[in-house]
Amino acid sequence: MAGLFNLSGKVAVITGGGSGIGRAIALAFAKQGAIVCVVDLNMPAAQETVNLISKNGYAFSCNVSHQSEVISLFEKIKTQFSRVDILVNSAGIAHIGKLDTTQEPDFDRLFQVNVKGVYNAMYAAISFMKQQKQGVILNLASVAATVGIADRFAYSMTKGAVVSMTLSVAKDYVHDGIRCNCISPGRVHTPFVDGFLKTNYPGREAEMFEKLSKTQPIGRMAKPEEVAHLAVYLCSDEAAFITGSDYPIDGGFIRLNS
Repeated sequence: MAGLFNLSGKVAVITGGGSGIGRAIALAFAKQGAIVCVVDLNMPAAQETVNLISKNGYAFSCNVSHQSEVISLFEKIKTQFSRVDILVNSAGIAHIGKLDTTQEPDFDRLFQVNVKGVYNAMYAAISFMKQQKQGVILNLASVAATVGIADRFAYSMTKGAVVSMTLSVAKDYVHDGIRCNCISPGRVHTPFVDGFLKTNYPGREAEMFEKLSKTQPIGRMAKPEEVAHLAVYLCSDEAAFITGSDYPIDGGFIRLNS
């Protein structure tokens, strides 16, 4: 079993790789031998991830909502490494609000990053993958794409779009040797969660953390590394027969809460 999930020599581009789930995926891919291109709007954060990678890690700054920047980035990566084998779209932002408390600027901002950003990266990568006659795309969606979650109107909209784009790309490029799947995490303990609790529940962080943790039937939030392990599998040759699928990793949130 030791030789399974080997990513040696594969060039992987990970957006949002400067923190949270994206960073965990970057580290896991590097451990499996991939050449990891860590992309983040925050260049110091991307570089910090690269510093945690023993070798074959490279940091890039890019605003995924700007298509010209994304296309330029992928051309640079293709020139430097000759290929793009794996794309992981992990860059994303959150928003708290119902329909009537979500203002148009908030809606547009969520769409630009969470939907257009995924589109831009896939658009830039797909031509290279078609030339290679192979490639893997993995998008980070959310349980919010398929389950109603209170106060997550705009965020849920964007993650539903991610699932739909995933299925469409999988269908359109299956005969080009390109696989496309998505992962739908439940609540994951990342620095974003800690920051959210500190901002919105000062002095009650521990209480609210426990409350949010218990919304997963398994009784806790996921660790970023657990999501990363699923990402490694789905982007490896061992998953060669898997495309057009959404994988919940949610501690039973979807099925056991109904």
